Amino acid sequence: MAETLVLAPGLNCNARLFEPQIAALGAGYEILVADHTGDDTVAAIARRLLERAPETFALAGLSMGGYIALEVMRQAPGRVTRLALLDTNARADTDEQRRNREREIALAQAGRFAKVCEARWEKSVHPDRRSDLELRRVYDLMVQETGPEVFVRQLRAIMSRRDSRPMLPAVDVPTLIVVGEEDALTPPDQAREMAGLIPGANLVAVPRCGHLATLERPQAVNAALAAWLRS
Repeated sequence: MAETLVLAPGLNCNARLFEPQIAALGAGYEILVADHTGDDTVAAIARRLLERAPETFALAGLSMGGYIALEVMRQAPGRVTRLALLDTNARADTDEQRRNREREIALAQAGRFAKVCEARWEKSVHPDRRSDLELRRVYDLMVQETGPEVFVRQLRAIMSRRDSRPMLPAVDVPTLIVVGEEDALTPPDQAREMAGLIPGANLVAVPRCGHLATLERPQAVNAALAAWLRS
């Protein structure tokens, strides 16, 4: 029976975020994409994931998906066979980040969701990819499919997350950490921090890449995930 790989998407994202990985890895693994749209705490999203997932599984999450993956490790570490953290970090929000998210919530609720997403696009991809029409098409589709109400719930969930750094030294499964070298939202220094705390973690920095590594540089991410799944 094929091993199950659970993928947890980021804020404003869905299964489209992982289309290149599903295409590359789907023949060898049973792939599930976590539902992170209906709950307003990371803990509740993790519980929902655990209810749907098989008894044991490999787990990969990007950005908000990484926060979810770390919460799954807090709730049920024995069920995760391997862990991949992509363009994410283990810290809780700072006061400044919470204030910025509250402003985004206010804008979304005032009918300015498109403006918020436009600003997020500028920060989410490498500067060289901001004019990439196909990448932008996928991003816009995910935003449209998410919508402002889910976006607000997801922001509130992100704001609720705990600092996961104290638990990282206890992670005892093969762990991959991937970060775009020009990730402006969860910079490489935060990836290096996680790699330094998780015993034996493998850190892969992807050149000329921003925050959406799975879409920006899918070949590099696919290669890293394939090696991690074989480890």
